[in-house]
Amino acid sequence: MENCKAVIEALILASEAPLALEKICAILEEVEKTEVKKSVEQLIAEYNERQSGIYLAEIAGGFQFRTRPELSLWVKKLKGTKQASLSPAALETLAIVAYRQPIVKSEVESIRGVDVSAPLKGLLDKNLIRIVGRKDVPGKPIIYGTTKKFLEVFNLKNLSELPTLREFKELNEQTEAIQDFSNS
Repeated sequence: MENCKAVIEALILASEAPLALEKICAILEEVEKTEVKKSVEQLIAEYNERQSGIYLAEIAGGFQFRTRPELSLWVKKLKGTKQASLSPAALETLAIVAYRQPIVKSEVESIRGVDVSAPLKGLLDKNLIRIVGRKDVPGKPIIYGTTKKFLEVFNLKNLSELPTLREFKELNEQTEAIQDFSNS
């Protein structure tokens, strides 16, 4: 296909959610998957080289155009919105679900030590977690897991990109060292 890269660029731009390579290939039936993949990689490189206001990212199992993080202040001014935030309880609950999924409410509560009904409901409403099924035990409790939107919001290709506990510990140690230096 002569204008394969332009067509792929248009498809990704027009898609409301990250567009999977398989979906692009299904639309471009006559184009080999290797050519589609090569075109996507070229687009990623071109946008990175240009350092324009947008870039092409591999997010949540697909590809999506995103605004550069360093330009978020300007985009927020345009949209007139404040960044949506999560309460500490919701963030803790989300972290537990993300790292321990699939997980039931009682397991989350055991880790947090408090009732998590409200944070779970809020996370479900925000589409950051979803019900993935029911556990085959008495009472058949609901099992929770994260969504593709979770990956999009946190700019992750997949769950394997979540930081490890070791990385958290190192970051915490660096932050403490900076704070100690600032206070002296």
